[in-house]
Order: sequence, then structure tokens, then C-alpha cells
Amino acid sequence: MNTELKERIETALDSIRPYLEADGGNVKIVDLTDDMVLRLELMGACSSCPMSTMTLKAGVEEAIKRAIPEITRVEAVNTVPA
Repeated sequence: MNTELKERIETALDSIRPYLEADGGNVKIVDLTDDMVLRLELMGACSSCPMSTMTLKAGVEEAIKRAIPEITRVEAVNTVPA
């Protein structure tokens, strides 16, 4: 992952981090695959929350794709199934 793209991802994540942190959670970049799938680790309360999958899709993925349209999908590596 190039530095410029990583900075764009971090900026997009920074826009939603306050909401995650308010609930005791956070998110960290794990990997960006060659086919532009962003893999994230949900941390803190987000890693065990039953709503984490919805949070990822509705909040995190939306913010990422709005800022970086070339990203095709966002996946969490440690979500708890809802």
C-alpha cells in the first residue's frame, strides 16, 4: 500500500473515529489487497459488539468509499457475527 493511499484511508477513518471512540472502540488498517479490498481490525468495544458488522458496513465502509472510491470493499478481520 503506497503512503499517499494509506494517508487517504487514515483521513477517512479519522472522520468516523470519534463515533467509534465514544462507544469505546476504534479501527486499525490491517491490509489493502491487490484487488482494493481494505481489511480492518475493529478494536476495543467494537471487536466484540454484536452490531460491529452493521457499524462496519453502514459507517466505516461508507466513509472509506466516499473518500477513496477505488476501494471496492471493506472487511473486518475480527468481527463477531450479528
